[in-house]
Amino acid sequence: MEWLTDNKIPVGKWVKWAVDWLIEEGGDFFDSLSIFLEAVINAILWVLQAPHPLVVVALAAALAFAVRRSFLFSAFVLLGLAFIINQGYWEETTETVALVLASTLVCMLVGVPLGIMAAHRPWLFKAMRPVLDLMQTIPTFVYLIPALILFGLGMVPGLIATVIFALPSPIRLTHLGISSTPVALLEAADAFGATPMQRLFKVELPYALPNIMAGLTQTIMLSLSMVVIAALVGADGLGVPTLRALNQVNIGKGFEVGLAIVLIAIILDRFFRGPDEAGK
Repeated sequence: MEWLTDNKIPVGKWVKWAVDWLIEEGGDFFDSLSIFLEAVINAILWVLQAPHPLVVVALAAALAFAVRRSFLFSAFVLLGLAFIINQGYWEETTETVALVLASTLVCMLVGVPLGIMAAHRPWLFKAMRPVLDLMQTIPTFVYLIPALILFGLGMVPGLIATVIFALPSPIRLTHLGISSTPVALLEAADAFGATPMQRLFKVELPYALPNIMAGLTQTIMLSLSMVVIAALVGADGLGVPTLRALNQVNIGKGFEVGLAIVLIAIILDRFFRGPDEAGK
């Protein structure tokens, strides 16, 4: 066994060399990307924090009724957000929601087109599959290190880590929805002379919409599960009091913050559910 361990493959050195090369050659790009992503997060934060919290709660409840046409859901949103304000976690909650919405936006903008491409090119999905498995199974702390080096402390490395962890879901579910479109529908579209773009937007995407919406809600849930990890790299939000409660072994505070995260998860999930699941 010694000959095997003595001839170690220098994977760590290769990765370090790759990160060093990225820093040297792409420093300006990563700085620009960091500024852009931080601007997106700050814009969402301004929308959530500039008005009085009760105004935001009232608007959220009204939007909940407009989206779902349910007085019960609207009342749940009103009482849930009011409870978060009562517990003193409103600012942290808005920071978490901003991070989740920004990461979800990035995931969907990247994941849906990649899922469509993978559905139309089976060889591409075969090549992507091990990468997608790696993104979701590798310990999050491993790619937090290069994220910290490339983007520094703050919300942006937390967002990048969240995107890497959550991105496989919209890719896989979009691929599933597009590739499962019945052949009869595709043949009918071709028979009527539809172009590839018309077939995509009028047949495949409408059929795949439930799967794409499921990918959206999965992305939101996975992003929320990363709030504590994001706090380790300087991201604000509900992960910060969660870490404090853990360090202090404060059961009461930990339960309060956990309940706030659960309420936000339920509200966001119901907001973005697909039309087929709206009544559930």
